[in-house]
Amino acid sequence: MMSNKVIIVGSSRKNGNTTRIIEAVASQFEIDVVNLSDHNFSYYDYESTNRNDDFLPLIKGIIEKYDTLIFATPIYWYSMSGIMKVFFDRFSDLIRIEKEWGRKLRGKKMAVISNSHDFESELDYNFYIPFVKSAEYLGMDYLGSKHFNADIPEETQNIELAFL
Repeated sequence: MMSNKVIIVGSSRKNGNTTRIIEAVASQFEIDVVNLSDHNFSYYDYESTNRNDDFLPLIKGIIEKYDTLIFATPIYWYSMSGIMKVFFDRFSDLIRIEKEWGRKLRGKKMAVISNSHDFESELDYNFYIPFVKSAEYLGMDYLGSKHFNADIPEETQNIELAFL
């Protein structure tokens, strides 16, 4: 049986602002958390030489257990974090070598939590395009996003997430 939601955290600092924000969200909404920093997986490669790293067991476990995947990332240079980008690139494994697992993403839900030192009104919508288009391509339902300003710790109190 599927539990419902998991937050997949991708940040260069395991105990940084993203983790602080996600701990508050996870606690308030009783959501499981997977920190990509706890796993070893490498960049996508066409020869699939990295097939035995942590990616496939990790994503298969996520697919089996959850119906809503919430990706949490700081904004680095107007984009998702490097570790999150590598994780997303590895979805190609689910299209090329583990197709049955890729098909299992259809009908699942995706959302995004981002944070930076900017206000949401200053954030360019283009930041979310890789998430929106990936959800569309994989047959997932994109629920939306929530941005936190890392300079305002009180934002993590009484959190409202429209996509939950």
